[in-house]
Amino acid sequence: MVGAGAAALLAVGAPVAANATVATPPVPGTVPGTVVSVIPSSPASFDAWGPYSSSDGKAKAWGKVSVQKKSHKQWYWKTEYKNVRVCKWHDGEKKCRWVKKPYKKHVWKWVHEYNYTVSSALKNSKWWGDPRYRCAWETFRIVNFNGSTSYKSFKNCGKSTVSYSFSGTNAKDIDVRVSRGSFGSPKGHWSSWKSVYSA
Repeated sequence: MVGAGAAALLAVGAPVAANATVATPPVPGTVPGTVVSVIPSSPASFDAWGPYSSSDGKAKAWGKVSVQKKSHKQWYWKTEYKNVRVCKWHDGEKKCRWVKKPYKKHVWKWVHEYNYTVSSALKNSKWWGDPRYRCAWETFRIVNFNGSTSYKSFKNCGKSTVSYSFSGTNAKDIDVRVSRGSFGSPKGHWSSWKSVYSA
């Protein structure tokens, strides 16, 4: 069961699309650059996940994930060093020495982004009875390449299967747990973490 700390991170979703974008970390020592070349996006890849069920079998989730790679060249300022001959006059004599001085060089690098969309269908096989376990829940854990982790949760308290989707950028791993709960939050009958996507 997710603890109080993790539960605080859960974002309760409504049955509409939700978007979340994680910005690509900036290159150290860079300034906002100018895009000089763009590679056409690679075709999106699709993969199915699930079905996964809660431990009591009363909630079930399944769906698909699509990932598309986008790349472009970007200018930035890079600090480099060069040897410069510095001369000074001392007591009527010219003395010179070589010193290393920094300078800014305008260069470019490839920037890659991996945009994903996760779609799911959530089925609730028992929408009556104990109000603490009347709803089906799915909780997604998204781990990004920069090490950050976020969670998204969606529920279905009705008889009909409900569809959800969310999007983001640069996910390393996405997993899901299916459970039962009340209208406000998941309460129990958790499945283990199941893989949805792994880069």
